[in-house]
Amino acid sequence: MITTEAFEWINDDRRRFFGAAAFAIAAVEFGMIGSADAEVGTAKSTELPTTKPGTHTSFAPLKQVDAGLLNVGYAEAGPADGPPVVLLHGWPYDIYSYVDVAPALAAAGYHVIVPYARGYGTTRFLSNETLRNGQPSALAVDTVALMDALKIEKATIAGYDWGGRSADIVAALWPERCKALVSVSGYLISSQEAGKAPLPPKAELQWWYQYYFATERGRAGYDKYRRDFAKLIWRLASPKWDFDDATFDRSAAAFDNPDHVAIVIHNYRWRLGLAEGEPQYDELEKRLAAAPAISVPTITLEGDNNGAPHPEASAYASKFRGSYEHRLVKGGVGHNLPQEAPQAFAEAIVDIAQS
Repeated sequence: MITTEAFEWINDDRRRFFGAAAFAIAAVEFGMIGSADAEVGTAKSTELPTTKPGTHTSFAPLKQVDAGLLNVGYAEAGPADGPPVVLLHGWPYDIYSYVDVAPALAAAGYHVIVPYARGYGTTRFLSNETLRNGQPSALAVDTVALMDALKIEKATIAGYDWGGRSADIVAALWPERCKALVSVSGYLISSQEAGKAPLPPKAELQWWYQYYFATERGRAGYDKYRRDFAKLIWRLASPKWDFDDATFDRSAAAFDNPDHVAIVIHNYRWRLGLAEGEPQYDELEKRLAAAPAISVPTITLEGDNNGAPHPEASAYASKFRGSYEHRLVKGGVGHNLPQEAPQAFAEAIVDIAQS
């Protein structure tokens, strides 16, 4: 088991704002370096259609289903009897990260589900009394509840950013529900306790938005300027991604969800110990704080121009105990990897699902 101090380096948002070199130093110090599979620039699959970014601009009409605490909005593609794949988006993004991935997988015979996370798009809470809780275990439970509602016993689960963390958590805590995993930037499980540890000043400076969110001024500012805020993050995280206004606007509509600001603010305040979670998730968070290994077959991905600082693959390779491969996706690919490089993302899913 890794120490709490080492664990903080794996946290997704610390990953966002740490330089790779700094992470590597910490990984060596805490004995986290393990052997990773060689980085590759091409995939093994030949059954997927060739898909370029921006090929598609819409999904089929969205569906809604009651699942756990939510009425979940989701896109669906592919044959209902195909191998199920669940694709989870991050912040500040939405299901359009997968607008090219989903049809490619559907054409290969997969049953693809792309849900809006709580606080995004057409997903709504069933009760006005439910805490607008953004803690990581709650979002992962949402994924399992959605699978239950859709009668999906086991699926390949893939994601990046917040969605990558949820995918990792499902794989770690409910491996019987996860056939295989694709995770951008690797092992993203962390804990509230780890988030309390101070960092060097340069790293803290890059955490500006989290501290902004810790204030009521930050909440009001994010609410008022949520689209400007998201566009700034997109450009910082993917400096070579030349997205147009139409692409951004399709996703930005998801931030108009009435619970969006509350979920985002709670998520970041919870990580700093400034907001309480809910008791029903305490046991799950305790298990996650122990940094559980992931045993399901896994491919981790990283873009070669991820503007969100991230760890070297060797720093988290040892957390994956089953079949494991890491792939570096080249060509100026940034943080929103499935939308910037849909072919590579879809190929990773097919390859690991067939392993």
